[in-house]
Amino acid sequence: MPRDMLAPLSDEALLVLYANGDPAAARALTLRLAPRAMAHAARMLGDRAEAEDVAQEALLRLWRIAPDWRQGEAQVSTWLYRVVGNLATDRLRARKRRRADALDDAPEPADDAPGVVAAMIEADRMAALQTALTALPDRQRQAVVLRHIEGLANPEIARIMEIGVEAVESLTARGKRALAALLAGRRADLGYEDAE
Repeated sequence: MPRDMLAPLSDEALLVLYANGDPAAARALTLRLAPRAMAHAARMLGDRAEAEDVAQEALLRLWRIAPDWRQGEAQVSTWLYRVVGNLATDRLRARKRRRADALDDAPEPADDAPGVVAAMIEADRMAALQTALTALPDRQRQAVVLRHIEGLANPEIARIMEIGVEAVESLTARGKRALAALLAGRRADLGYEDAE
């Protein structure tokens, strides 16, 4: 099917077309979903290379289940977020198990190239946020990332995480409080002293 005809189709319709042998539908769906899967994985893991692996694995799983997809049971994006979240959680648990001083876990050397002050402050803020997110329990991190970074609504998050809406609200509230506590006292460090 021509690319311009695929654009208005839903994710589910594209998946069904792919399952029926349309490679253009797979390309269109990949272009639509891969950036979201990658962003979610990167926020969960804090590591771009691992996030790429997770996003790729999640999309491969989507292509494998395409012929068996049961229409109307779940949104494709919800299913994909759930798979990305599960794969990322598995990697985080494995990472905790192998916390030995492995070369892969060593931090990247700092870039000594001079930059704009605002870019440096923003990078510090993002690093502080990522560090604080990493310190949260896995479920709280996933709920906070989906709600406040991905911008998903609580009912969709509940479907992704397979929990109730009230549990999502509780996880995000506890996660926000924990982030505030982890970042407390860092306002000046992060360039917020003049923000009031």
